[in-house]
Amino acid sequence: MLPAASLAGRVVLVTGGGSGLGRAMALELSRLGAKVAVVGRRREPLDETVALLEGDGFAATADVRGPDAVAAAFDAAEDVLGPLTTLVNNAAGNFLVRAEELSPNGWRAVVGIVLDGTFHCSRELGRRVIERGGANAQIVNIVASYAWTGGPGTVHSAAAKAGVVNLTRTLAVEWARHGIRVNAISPGPVDTEETRERLWPTEAARERVLRRIPLGRFGTEADVAHACAYLVSDFSGYVTGDVLTVDGGAWLEQGMFRD
Repeated sequence: MLPAASLAGRVVLVTGGGSGLGRAMALELSRLGAKVAVVGRRREPLDETVALLEGDGFAATADVRGPDAVAAAFDAAEDVLGPLTTLVNNAAGNFLVRAEELSPNGWRAVVGIVLDGTFHCSRELGRRVIERGGANAQIVNIVASYAWTGGPGTVHSAAAKAGVVNLTRTLAVEWARHGIRVNAISPGPVDTEETRERLWPTEAARERVLRRIPLGRFGTEADVAHACAYLVSDFSGYVTGDVLTVDGGAWLEQGMFRD
């Protein structure tokens, strides 16, 4: 019998899999034995991810805001890798802006990717699994703790992520009878080149963020990838509708009115 940590037999699709957390999760799931398809809007970074996978992989370009594009990407992935069992909804969009300065197009862009895209992809996997008669299937959504604490400067993303938390819990109940588990991960401050440039570009800003993390360090892409692997594996076979917060306790220091 294979150990519960093995993901042999899983066929995973990761949205936003061309870089950052999406690539890290794709690589970790592949390392543990899964076949992995990555989806995004740009071909080059997707191909780079596939080249790094340890096992079978596939790349498809799609904008998750379009349900037809999502269906086509799922079709293409299944033609190459076989029936999908697992979905990681990682694609996201965000930028800092005051609510009164946020344009309708800016609102629609972020909510479209984060909330609509998560629904389109989840529905696509759910329908396929249900049509096959149910299976051991998993969906993992990437959210953020400001979905429940609020996030000044991120009203579009915070609202969309809050919707994804509710979507996670609703689908977990609706689809449990079909053998589909639905969970979410809420990553905290993860130290990457992009976050260093955008969120803590100076040493003073970096120290200010670190002081608000009880464990005293930034997260890594590996921390999030390991959490994803757990939620995809049979080790979490009795877990559904949950949000696993991976942030060193940082959300305990957050709140709508904190400076």
